[in-house]
Amino acid sequence: MASALPVPPVTEIDLTPFADIVDNARTDHEQGLTTGLVATSNDGQPDLALKGSLMVWDKDHLAWWERAKRETLAALRMNPRVAIFVRNPTRDRRTIRFYGEARVVDDPELRERVWHRTVQVEKDTDKDKQDVADVVRIDRVRAGPFDVQRRSPS
Repeated sequence: MASALPVPPVTEIDLTPFADIVDNARTDHEQGLTTGLVATSNDGQPDLALKGSLMVWDKDHLAWWERAKRETLAALRMNPRVAIFVRNPTRDRRTIRFYGEARVVDDPELRERVWHRTVQVEKDTDKDKQDVADVVRIDRVRAGPFDVQRRSPS
């Protein structure tokens, strides 16, 4: 009989330990097929989109460079709640899910800072830098089947 997995303690939000896994997901895999997956919902219908520029922005936020500016952008404007799925088998075999509230960046300085940290392979698809940056305040993190981080209610 298989033993139950030990339940890890739930800590405050600090995304920095996940930076290596998240920031390198797009470039680690030999064929570049591993990226972050963002789930949104705008009209009650869920949608999924690959985000190769997904990064840990700081201890509280994830960010990405939004190239497509289609379903994901429209959904974020209607319903900012998102779920983000990352699995980088090159660095860590854990599946990590992040839950939070996203916003499209309006501040030109912050937009430029996200662009600066975007991986080159993603920048190469937007050479004229015409797209936008998105930032997500994370409220809950799951590693495998367990919550491992949670924001305390304010």
